[in-house]
Amino acid sequence: MDYVHLAPAILYLIYSAIVFITDYWILESYYFYADGRDKDLDFWYQMSGLISMLFYLILSLKLYLKYRNKAQQEVSYADEIAFKWLQVFILTFGLILILRVLFFILNPEWGEFGSKYWYYLCFGILSVYVSISGYTSTIKTSILSKPSRLPKLFEIDAEIQNELPVQSPLEIERLNNLTLEMNECLDSKKLYKQQNLTLSDLAAHLNTNRNVISKVINQRFNMNFNDFINKKRAEAVIDQLKKEEHKSSTLLGIALDCGFNSKTTFNRAFKKHIGLTPKQYISKNQL
Repeated sequence: MDYVHLAPAILYLIYSAIVFITDYWILESYYFYADGRDKDLDFWYQMSGLISMLFYLILSLKLYLKYRNKAQQEVSYADEIAFKWLQVFILTFGLILILRVLFFILNPEWGEFGSKYWYYLCFGILSVYVSISGYTSTIKTSILSKPSRLPKLFEIDAEIQNELPVQSPLEIERLNNLTLEMNECLDSKKLYKQQNLTLSDLAAHLNTNRNVISKVINQRFNMNFNDFINKKRAEAVIDQLKKEEHKSSTLLGIALDCGFNSKTTFNRAFKKHIGLTPKQYISKNQL
């Protein structure tokens, strides 16, 4: 199905071949290029390109949001695989699109594109910027040590959806039991300390399906899996602070020991779930 996206390029290749064969081999004179202008500068071609860019910008944004939302439901390190450079790419893509529309408005003669150096200069700068951003972006190798996990973010799990009627007494009792078992498992085994913990990992420890665990977390805690585990980690950090571990170790060291992957993720999650930054919490509680 993905091959359909090659259709415009294939059609353009066929069109270019027809132009070349007609002018060079059949008529042996310039028919398509009789006016001396490149057909790539024609209105229909440029407008087709604009529509295509808009279509793929929307498609890219939808796919990225789907991936990000799925990652938050499936893994405890969603921030680390958020592909920040892709956000930059989509934003830059949008700026290029705006630049192109502006160019069309300021260039009513259409065919004289070559004299509009500012457009190509801006386009080139944005292209180089997004290229460098993507090249310099890195993802921790420890997180990607099991790359087979990433494709699963787009899998649709349906095997458990109709196992029990929604809100049936049996399901409610089952979810209550799983809630207790899940909390006990996380607290006793401290699974949240695993930096690459996934929903499947937790489900395996509880001998159940990850869809069921996801349902428990979503319904009983009103969170996604990523936020749920990060809250557990933030609470674990607080326990360490109350034991005054921060006086003999760094905050980052404590955070990493409790399962966080980076300082940025730690600060963001702590502020989100506790309502204060780590330093504000220490100061407020005089620890």
